[in-house]
Amino acid sequence: MIDLELQDVHVLVTALNYMAIIGASGGIGLATAQLFLEQGAKVTAHYNTTSSTLEPLVSQFGSSRIQVVQADLTSESSVTQLYISVIQTFGPVQVVVNNHGIWPTKDEPLADMSLDRWKKTLDTNLTSSFLVARSWMSGLLDTGEDKKEKAAFVFIGSSAGKVGEANHADYAASKSALIGLTLSLKNEIVKIAPRARVNIVSPGWVKTPMAEEALKDRMVVYRAMAT
Repeated sequence: MIDLELQDVHVLVTALNYMAIIGASGGIGLATAQLFLEQGAKVTAHYNTTSSTLEPLVSQFGSSRIQVVQADLTSESSVTQLYISVIQTFGPVQVVVNNHGIWPTKDEPLADMSLDRWKKTLDTNLTSSFLVARSWMSGLLDTGEDKKEKAAFVFIGSSAGKVGEANHADYAASKSALIGLTLSLKNEIVKIAPRARVNIVSPGWVKTPMAEEALKDRMVVYRAMAT
């Protein structure tokens, strides 16, 4: 394995387990946390509803390497408290993998979409990401230069944010907005941590628990591959 020089770097991975009704119980976040731990990082694994999928990682790496925290990332006070809590254990958060989000499974054309659904998706996918990024930046203000050297923020976006997604305009819009947030954050973070990096990864369909049911529909797979 290539050494990515992440020994003892504090990494926050959001939503390894998000939303009991619509969301994922593992997938990209869980695999990401596993890899960071294998690289020697200290991982704060965030969840919203249940932490059961994280138990194998805790058993394997121990509490000195991974801590599991619950927070509602759409709540400003909850995000603030999350950062205060994790800093006390593992020190300043240097790296964030902003992985949380929902994809409402029901197809709803924009003409029929309820305002409640639109607001919930935008709050969960976008506003929460703003809160996480803002707290990360604030935390780095009082962090030593040696810690800032490893500073990085990675948004998990989606190809839907680039090409759109019929019947899921709320999801596509939230992921598209993350691109603008990424570009703005990378322009601002250098004033705090000159060598910090900000990126967005925008995968297409990935066979995770969140997408597994939809991918059973051959037409969904066809449209995804055609795009």
